[in-house]
Amino acid sequence: MSDTKMIYYFGKAKTEGESSQKVLLGGKGANLAEMTSIGLPVPPGFTITTEVCGLYYEEGEQLPSGLDESVKANVATLEEELGKKFGDDTNPLLVSVRSGAAVSMPGMMDTILNLGLTDVSVAGLAENTGNTRFAYDAYRRLINMFGDVVMEVHHEHFEAAFDAIKEKYNTSEDTEVPAEGLIELCEAYKAVYKEHTGDEFPQDPYRQLELAIDAVFRSWNTARAIRYREVENIRGLRGTAVNVQSMAYGNMGESSGTGVAFTRNPSTGDNTFYGEFLINAQGEDVVAGIRTPQPVAEMPGWSTDEKPTLGADVHAQLLEIKGTLENHYRDM
Repeated sequence: MSDTKMIYYFGKAKTEGESSQKVLLGGKGANLAEMTSIGLPVPPGFTITTEVCGLYYEEGEQLPSGLDESVKANVATLEEELGKKFGDDTNPLLVSVRSGAAVSMPGMMDTILNLGLTDVSVAGLAENTGNTRFAYDAYRRLINMFGDVVMEVHHEHFEAAFDAIKEKYNTSEDTEVPAEGLIELCEAYKAVYKEHTGDEFPQDPYRQLELAIDAVFRSWNTARAIRYREVENIRGLRGTAVNVQSMAYGNMGESSGTGVAFTRNPSTGDNTFYGEFLINAQGEDVVAGIRTPQPVAEMPGWSTDEKPTLGADVHAQLLEIKGTLENHYRDM
């Protein structure tokens, strides 16, 4: 086992995978590596291979020996590249965790964002960014997603706690809850987590990451995922990969955002940049329908007092990336 390469890194420090390795790295992991190698601004990270998922099941749903050391070595590379430290009290590194099989399928684990935040590091993030509201918004999202996705605490329990906070601060909008309300919400979420799991929310970022990796591997054999593979006659795959990627923040205020886009209209094939975006949000806000996104065609109208051409500049950069992607992949 010691000779098996478990993890492939992608970033400016090095990029070890490429797009032909979808069976080994999953579709997401292979393409993250490929896009990094052609110079696109991909947040760095690493992919745990599908072979490790196979070993996980061979060893009775236990993370295989050597994985912990390999994860820590790759986190160290990520820390060095970004100048941040995992779990740090002054400049913390946060990551997302996603499943990524060679073939996309329902039933796989949903994304976890902001992993690595703890009671200590959230204070460091608030101080480092000068944005307390952003830091605690990120923390409440982590506790909710980790509780729901990893520990199977139903989202509605967290939503009830959020509704109570919004009522206290006389607002119906998540984005209108002030920083002090989000600090209170994090405490309420931790209480919900403990009530339904019997444990405190993990304050060791490596323990958070270990549990998230385990949850991704478990999701490969959910009843829904197994049934989908049977119906679609998908055979010969050892499991899912795990993508651990440094966070990019869309929820830092009115000058940040998130979205989903396609180089062409996916329904008609028209050569028109297509997608949706949300200002001051993170990715799950778009896909979960929490707020109504705007079409990317409206992005040039996005502006702030400090950056009147913000939307136009971002839109122009995305169009440049669209061209790079189509020229490289030759796939419309």
